[in-house]
Amino acid sequence: MSAHCQLTGAKPGFGNNISHSHRRTSRRFDPNIQSKRYWLPSERRHIRLTLSAKAVKTIDSIGIEAAVARIRARGAKV
Repeated sequence: MSAHCQLTGAKPGFGNNISHSHRRTSRRFDPNIQSKRYWLPSERRHIRLTLSAKAVKTIDSIGIEAAVARIRARGAKV
């Protein structure tokens, strides 16, 4: 599963691990990605979305219909 949120577009960030001796090695900061299944009443079907934890809270707030409209506005297929 790729670390990419369908609603917010959150992707991994990149940086460095810094050891005690201050040597730097590259690392990745992944968003908290979850796979969630929602019922979409307008289409009378379930959809499975790959979302960050923040996006799950956003869907709880704005509703699944508005969230799907945002995802489609970004050009993604649902």
